[in-house]
Amino acid sequence: MKFDLKLYRGYVNDEELVVFGHVFKSWAPDKYRLDRKGIRHAVSVIHMFRIKPLQNVEVKLKFKDIEVSTKTLEDGYFRFTIPYSGKLESGWHPFEVSCKVHDYGIVENSELLKPFESKVGVISDIDDTFLVSHSGNFFKKLYILLFKNINKRKVFEDVVPHYQALSRAGQENETASNSFFYVSSSEWNLYEFIDAFARLHQLPKAVIKLKKIKTGISDFLFTGRGNHDHKFEKIKDIIMFYPNLDYVLLGDDSQKDPQLYERIVKVFPGSIKAIYIRQTSHRKKSNTESILKNIASMNVATCYFKSSEKAIKHSESIGII
Repeated sequence: MKFDLKLYRGYVNDEELVVFGHVFKSWAPDKYRLDRKGIRHAVSVIHMFRIKPLQNVEVKLKFKDIEVSTKTLEDGYFRFTIPYSGKLESGWHPFEVSCKVHDYGIVENSELLKPFESKVGVISDIDDTFLVSHSGNFFKKLYILLFKNINKRKVFEDVVPHYQALSRAGQENETASNSFFYVSSSEWNLYEFIDAFARLHQLPKAVIKLKKIKTGISDFLFTGRGNHDHKFEKIKDIIMFYPNLDYVLLGDDSQKDPQLYERIVKVFPGSIKAIYIRQTSHRKKSNTESILKNIASMNVATCYFKSSEKAIKHSESIGII
């Protein structure tokens, strides 16, 4: 019997630990190559969405002196949210998750984040915020996803130096960095692509939080679309988990990031230091300008930019970097 286990980066504070992943009755999406060309790349992408989650499978977490079990949900997803008060240095720490189906067992390793003392925490959208995706054009986005492999996909100019500067901001120790979280309406199927793309372009290492996994071709056609409330919930979870950080939020105007970030500012007054929205079309959107004006009235710095060079200068002007 073929089955697979996929882990994602977790996170921990002084009281609680969170680890999550999926179990599949098929290969996990990360088993398909990301560097194939043309139609072979399209076939790999389609296979990433033709997966079969496996529910009610027991999974076991091992971390330091902790050993705890749970079972997968209907969509194969599992999450350990457990008390943890052990002494832990800031940085990334390895953990292990294992499972067994019939007589076949599998063990995977990943890592979880204990934030360094930080000037800021950074929460960034992915598509059209740092990864050129054309989310506002359904057919163009689909074409790029299917026929542009990881080596052909583009990052916006000056995004990398901006994100690297945000990662180093206020850190005197060369080994320390500010905490990054990438939150997107892309599905868990694309986790490996997003993580590999970030590594390829030397973007800061991050906890990645995505949308509920999809399991078929019809689902694939609507990847990244639909309701974006899950992003609000995931960002809310991050801020509530690390309430003592000041946050910088980065997004774009192609979908609902401005409205989403406005809600976050209203719910967490005083927690958001700055909001950056990338302009994705030739003209600025009046609705986005209106929303950012309202956000600025709540004492949050805002920047609506076409080029990341402008965002860098803004971050410098308000003393973040």
